[in-house]
Amino acid sequence: MKIEWWLLVSVYVVATGILCFIPKNKIRLGVVAILFQQMITFLIGLVVVEFGLLEYPVRFFASINRTSFTFEYYAFPVVCAAFNVWYPNHRSILIQSGYYAGFSSVLTFAEVLIEKYTDLITYLHWEWYISLISIFLALLIARLFCVWFFAKEGGF
Repeated sequence: MKIEWWLLVSVYVVATGILCFIPKNKIRLGVVAILFQQMITFLIGLVVVEFGLLEYPVRFFASINRTSFTFEYYAFPVVCAAFNVWYPNHRSILIQSGYYAGFSSVLTFAEVLIEKYTDLITYLHWEWYISLISIFLALLIARLFCVWFFAKEGGF
């Protein structure tokens, strides 16, 4: 089995492990974050591959969809759930900004390594900073949605 397939399987194991640590009182927040992020990544992911900006040579469900099912529909939405569940609500703007920067940077760094050393993703007309910006914006939009969605309950 190639390293790419081992990486894909390990991403599922790690992401499922992250889900197991979501506190019971935050499960609804996690589910809303996952579903909303899946909607965003579904649309943007399709646009990006259809315009030939990115390519996913090794992926699950290759005959059905040209996007990365693993990243777009599972890994990134789970990370978004973790981002929202453990978001530092009552901390300073500096801490909250660092939270966004940290998540976006780590995910971008991992993507750049994966792009450089595996066949899981290939940048065609794409750069690392576009990933950084798009990940940051996706996390921000999902956070704003979750805050709005749970606002009538007095927050979370």
